Amino acid sequence: MAEQKESSVLFSLKELMNLEEDRIKQEEQERQRKEQAEMQARLDAERRQREAEEARMRAEDERRRGDEQRQREEQARLDAIRQAEVEKARHDAENQARLRAMQQQQEHERQLAALGQDKKKKQLTYMIAGVVALLVFGGIGGGLAWKSSSDKQAAIQEQQRQEIAEKEAQLTKLMSDLKAQQDAMENAKNELAGAKSEAERAAAQQRIAAAAEQQKKTQANIAAVRSGGGARPAAGGGGTPRPACTCQAGDPLCSCL
Repeated sequence: MAEQKESSVLFSLKELMNLEEDRIKQEEQERQRKEQAEMQARLDAERRQREAEEARMRAEDERRRGDEQRQREEQARLDAIRQAEVEKARHDAENQARLRAMQQQQEHERQLAALGQDKKKKQLTYMIAGVVALLVFGGIGGGLAWKSSSDKQAAIQEQQRQEIAEKEAQLTKLMSDLKAQQDAMENAKNELAGAKSEAERAAAQQRIAAAAEQQKKTQANIAAVRSGGGARPAAGGGGTPRPACTCQAGDPLCSCL
């Protein structure tokens, strides 16, 4: 009977030990599971952070490439506008020069017609003197008239070339100013986008407004040059000087006397 009780006690102790060992194993497994879960969560967080940083860098690269592409396109557009403005100014100057030459030629023809009428009125009185004068001085007068006309035409052509060169220089300068003002506005916009305080934002907005005002003035000047107005000469002089008058006294074809 005592042996049976002892065996029962030993069995119970063994069962208790087995239960304790199972509990310890379960706790160890649970601890390992938690550690693995925490490690996996940390790895996942690091992976997400790394992916977010890579995505941000890719977005920044895309934005930078887009800005560079827009700047190249804007530069190409401004260059095309400048070239078109220069060509239009050259054509306008040539047309205006041709129109002035036609008007001067018509005025010469009118003066010739008026002179012919005056000669007819005085023909009876001065016929003999006119014939003699024509024979003596006809060759000299014709040569002088031809030289005067030739010099005058050369002066007109030189003036036309000077006007074209001046307009091209004005347009080149204005287009360069417009490009610099566009760059200043882009820089101010970038500063506004990256402003970290109200003072920085206000300063950037003021620069944007100033650049926009300068662009409006420059575009108005470009339009003025295109319309043929050009820049006003400085006080006290400036502009294209008139060619020296080479006409003979009493020449009815001369426009500078």
